[in-house]
Amino acid sequence: MPALVLASSSPWRRDLLSRLGLPFTWDSPDIDETPLQGESPAALVHRLALAKAERLTDRYPDHLIIGSDQVAVFDDQILGKPHTEERARANLSAFSGHRVSFLTGLALIDTTRSSHRVSHERYDVVFRMLSEAEIATYVAREKPLDSAGSFRLEGLGITLFERLEGDDPNTLIGLPLIRLCQWLREAGLDPLLSAHSS
Repeated sequence: MPALVLASSSPWRRDLLSRLGLPFTWDSPDIDETPLQGESPAALVHRLALAKAERLTDRYPDHLIIGSDQVAVFDDQILGKPHTEERARANLSAFSGHRVSFLTGLALIDTTRSSHRVSHERYDVVFRMLSEAEIATYVAREKPLDSAGSFRLEGLGITLFERLEGDDPNTLIGLPLIRLCQWLREAGLDPLLSAHSS
């Protein structure tokens, strides 16, 4: 069975991957995530997802390496992590009553075969109208400072939305599992036939 590596230090991505029941190792790729001049959101997440996986290829020969990256897009602007509560509140205030798109890049490198695949998934959230008190309370309670979009679906983030639109809700958390499972099966690692607790 091919050995699996997740090129991410994100606890949310580790949690998602662990749901498949496959043993895996995780390692931080530590790359520069700055967008290039004029780079589109799709091109950015493709490049960064692949770069994260590629960063670990020397350390993990004969492995399947998963890379992923996500950006939020609002009003044609790429949004990074807010890093401060003030910026998180400002983001959520701007999003109130509007749609925000999330693009999540996914890469899978097979270092045994020297091959790779890369793609991205889109998932949209439509925010309900939010009051300043709701925004302030949400940010104070969840502190979503390291999350693109200034919320976490895993917790109280669900209270912010009118509706969610997309094929795979895991995409919004940061790892498109439906697409990943397809690629793993094609690489000889079927989660249903190979899975056991890691």
